Amino acid sequence: MTDIKSLTLSELTQEMESIGEKKFRAAQIYSWLHERLVDDFDEMTNLSKGLREKLKENYELPHLTLVRVQTSKIDETSKFLFRLSDGNVIESVLMKYHHGNSVCISSQVGCRMGCRFCASTLDGLERGLKPSEMLDQIYQIQKWSKERVHNVVVMGTGEPLDNYDALLRFIHLLTCEGGLHISQRNLTVSTCGIVPNMRRLADEKLQITLALSLHASSQEKRKTLMPVANKYELSEVLDACRYYFSQTGRRITFEYSLVGGVNDSEEDARELTELVKDINCHINLIPVNPIKERDYVQSDTGAIQRFKNKLEKSGINVTIRREMGRDIDGACGQLRKSYMDTEKRGE
Repeated sequence: MTDIKSLTLSELTQEMESIGEKKFRAAQIYSWLHERLVDDFDEMTNLSKGLREKLKENYELPHLTLVRVQTSKIDETSKFLFRLSDGNVIESVLMKYHHGNSVCISSQVGCRMGCRFCASTLDGLERGLKPSEMLDQIYQIQKWSKERVHNVVVMGTGEPLDNYDALLRFIHLLTCEGGLHISQRNLTVSTCGIVPNMRRLADEKLQITLALSLHASSQEKRKTLMPVANKYELSEVLDACRYYFSQTGRRITFEYSLVGGVNDSEEDARELTELVKDINCHINLIPVNPIKERDYVQSDTGAIQRFKNKLEKSGINVTIRREMGRDIDGACGQLRKSYMDTEKRGE
């Protein structure tokens, strides 16, 4: 059956006509799905019973089932484990800031990118998420918290640009007037550097922020951390970033995970400055969140601060990401990994 929550309003209007219903029914249903966030056709109380039955016969209304919530005692960050209709599990994060609530969502079940410091990729890729499954992470968190979500980051499990068509549809559904209507400027999409799709996204001329997982100051070092670098040269990736800015006018964010003794020296900082000095960008330094399956360690506080100072002295806009959720399997993929390991052991 057709996934009704992944349809645009115009597509839903066509669907209503095809099953012999008036066009205005589409707007009613769309509001129930994307404003009132219902999980069941029977909750659509201004529709006739006959229409509700017709919807059940022709459409599926997928929604996520909450499996577990872990809330940090340090900063109120909450991490959610959701079960999909096929039994797979994904994770999402709610972060509370003074400027509003941010939700970090997953775009795939697992990941095939293989980044050496990330728990998301340890078991490979299962499948991409449907637009409705990406949306419903936000919807379920908003219902759970009873608070409005203001910002969305597609930076959880998965490579968003490896699920490009679903991602693009998700963006339009999330930002359209008939739904939550979150501003495109409040949406960030992260990528490890899928160059062709970075350029496709640029050509859409959206006003979202593109965040590149850079993590190294040279092609050779990037290849040791990120296997995707074996397919796309760093020069190609940075050219795609320049193209994105030229098409959208949106400043690029470079995510740079600091790994102790690997990419955190002053020489790395100097090389990084040379790489990005001609790009309108912001660098977000991320003290790497250690995972037990890898031997990478977080840079010490002094090294992180020296790295930041070196960039600032060269005129680079840089911040150190505030660490959130360290006491609740905060690193991407950790909660899902621990849950799956427990399930395998039958505990």
